[in-house]
Amino acid sequence: MDFFSAYAHGFARVAACTLPVALADPAANAQAVIEQARACDADSVAVAVFPELCLTGYSVDDLFLQDVLLEGVHAGVAEIAEASRDLMTVLVVGAPLVHGTRVLNCAVVIHRGEVLGVAPKSYLPNYREFYERRWFAPGDDRRDEWVTVAGTEVPLGPDLLFRAVDVPDLVVHVEVCEDMWVPVPPSARAALAGATVLLNLSGSPITVGRSEERRLLVRSASARCSAAYVFAAAGQGESTTDLSWDGQTMVYEVGDLLGETARFPDGPQRTVVDVDLARLRQERMRQGAFDDNRRTAGGSGGPSDPAFRVVDLEIGPPGGDIGLRRKLDRFPFVPDDPERLALDCYEAYNIQVSGLEQRLVSIGSPKPVIGVSGGLDSTHALIVAAKAMDRLGRPRSDVLAFTMPGYATGSASKSYAIRLCESLGVTFEEIDIRPAADQMLTDLGHPYARGEKVYDVTFENVQAGLRYDFLFRLANQRGGIVVGTGDLSELALGWCTYGVGDQMSHYNVNSGVPKTLVQHLIRWVIGHGEFDTSTNEVLAEILEQEITPELIPSQEGVKPQATEDSVGPYALQDFTLFHVVRHGRSPSKIAFLAMHAWRDAEAGEWPPGYPVQDRPSYDLATIKGWLEVFVRRFFANQFKRSALPNGPKVSPGGTMSPRGDWRMPSDARATAWLRDLERVPQR
Repeated sequence: MDFFSAYAHGFARVAACTLPVALADPAANAQAVIEQARACDADSVAVAVFPELCLTGYSVDDLFLQDVLLEGVHAGVAEIAEASRDLMTVLVVGAPLVHGTRVLNCAVVIHRGEVLGVAPKSYLPNYREFYERRWFAPGDDRRDEWVTVAGTEVPLGPDLLFRAVDVPDLVVHVEVCEDMWVPVPPSARAALAGATVLLNLSGSPITVGRSEERRLLVRSASARCSAAYVFAAAGQGESTTDLSWDGQTMVYEVGDLLGETARFPDGPQRTVVDVDLARLRQERMRQGAFDDNRRTAGGSGGPSDPAFRVVDLEIGPPGGDIGLRRKLDRFPFVPDDPERLALDCYEAYNIQVSGLEQRLVSIGSPKPVIGVSGGLDSTHALIVAAKAMDRLGRPRSDVLAFTMPGYATGSASKSYAIRLCESLGVTFEEIDIRPAADQMLTDLGHPYARGEKVYDVTFENVQAGLRYDFLFRLANQRGGIVVGTGDLSELALGWCTYGVGDQMSHYNVNSGVPKTLVQHLIRWVIGHGEFDTSTNEVLAEILEQEITPELIPSQEGVKPQATEDSVGPYALQDFTLFHVVRHGRSPSKIAFLAMHAWRDAEAGEWPPGYPVQDRPSYDLATIKGWLEVFVRRFFANQFKRSALPNGPKVSPGGTMSPRGDWRMPSDARATAWLRDLERVPQR
């Protein structure tokens, strides 16, 4: 396995190409295609799609029925085929071809010196500005047929799948323009039969609003089919007698835009992106309804589907580092786009608030009981509870907030907790847990009780456990329920005390929120005016603090306890968490993605409001090291997740709930995942 090659991690590079067309000049157009084909090969592209009828131009009208033009097409195809002999890229080119007594609007698939097959346009527009039935016959009934192209007989039909035998999961289907606009596109059936990359050659002229209609159709097709959809439209050079053309190209993958070019280009343009074929396979495996649809849509499904013919080919993908041509989010739970982040925060916050609101109403309207430390998680849980009271028309004083200082509680965090509770108007009390902790450590015969500075896991968990012991008993005493504050990231890493500890509560509003999203939620609450100025001031100060459990007393000359020193940077661990739970990716692939996302702090986008001075970079050795920590902790702590209290799912990235997104035996071994991680080099 060549770790640094994108092809070794389940990616395939595709290109959507548009280029100036020379009307009715197949020879000139063939040369233009060849030039772009060579550029695609230099970019290590596996599959490139060109616009509809690009060998002649879409707008040549009655010239489609002229022998000179039709004969020139065969010569152009032959020239492209010959030029492709030493190129790795599969070329899909639009051309009119005669079949029997009719002309078909076709996509010609060419690779390494050969024409592999021809996909005719199934559905012809014949309305408004379109008049295709004047020249062409529909191709929807041309299944299991053959056609002669440039002197060679090749398979013809909308029933062709082109499968790369040396690029796992790369199965291509081709449709032409209007085929995408009908209720049941040919590509939908092809996807059920195993096609993962769906290509569309389009000659669609542009009118106001049509580009968004295309985008909607391409995005929805990729999402519904759990596929990549590659779209290339005609542009410069087409006749402007009555129409105009914009050369739109784009690639979507399961509803996500991977790339697009500027419209109305001057000269050729290519959208070149890396499609995650392994993601497509995972999506289809996870969504049983995808295969269920195959049962009612006809055909047996899969490459053996008798309704489809499979043409095998060999790409010969390159080794070595060819980069990664797709947007990678450093923070997959946190959008980089400001508007999208604001929407996500609005939805996440209100999911939490409405979830707690419903739980309180359904069990008799008890009082929320929360332990407040002055840290991010308890702060966010507290403002969720306060907002739930507002929505229920109850006084915020019904929220019972307790700060419970221990051996290492800092004066700053304690002051934040006090000020926040006062500004919110919740009921606040302080309970010093140290006397109870002293007694328990003495009863346990712990060295600390004898004056020794032994700060082991027992020392830490005595404090963490006592805090929740108090909270549960306080809830019993005062007619409340304990509202949990632990977040999704902590649950994944097992960074919580089991049983009577922060792993447990009556209802956990934060269980679906990853650590990297919490700060943005609080920042959104500040900016959205959910609370008054005094509350916002305290929230802003809390955002600046380092994440720490404050369980081990500070010692002179020793760095104070910091959570990320133990479990790793949450930025990296949330990156891993998302790709494990949402996409089922292997440690080696996650390391590859993390390398591209994190090795250069200056490259790529950062979420809005992320301080410039706090933008880190991580080399491959660091990424691998913390990945091992994640894998070991993730497997070792499943028993904590198997007994989680209720809490709302917030992110599409998933939750750790054993009743929802994540079910796993507590005694599963991490051996295979650690072995896969060994594939990752140290640098």
